[in-house]
Amino acid sequence: MNKKEESFFINRIKSIGYAFKGAVLLLKTEASIKVQLSIALLVTAAGFYYNISTTEWTIQLLAIGLVLSLEGVNTAIEAIADFIHPEHHKEIGLIKDIAAGAVFIASTFSIIIGFILYLPKVF
Repeated sequence: MNKKEESFFINRIKSIGYAFKGAVLLLKTEASIKVQLSIALLVTAAGFYYNISTTEWTIQLLAIGLVLSLEGVNTAIEAIADFIHPEHHKEIGLIKDIAAGAVFIASTFSIIIGFILYLPKVF
């Protein structure tokens, strides 16, 4: 392996480390993601309890991943906005509301997915 290939490989490993660090930081510091992770763990337990299909697992995991990922993006947008303009600003508030709205939309559709997957199994 030449130095350029090695550098590429090492840089990818470092990137994974930074991403993992960011995920841990997000989970340690953000209350909303802790709530969402708790809900994700509950529906995961429900998936095992109700023995959902592979397709249902895929849909459920995609919904969980989407909500948690968007929450991370929302948190990053809020942090950048606060860094750029620490005091209250109307346009910054709008940007933050839009980012939060994306999480809300994903969460709402995830709840609908949960109802579609689990209401027939519960009743």
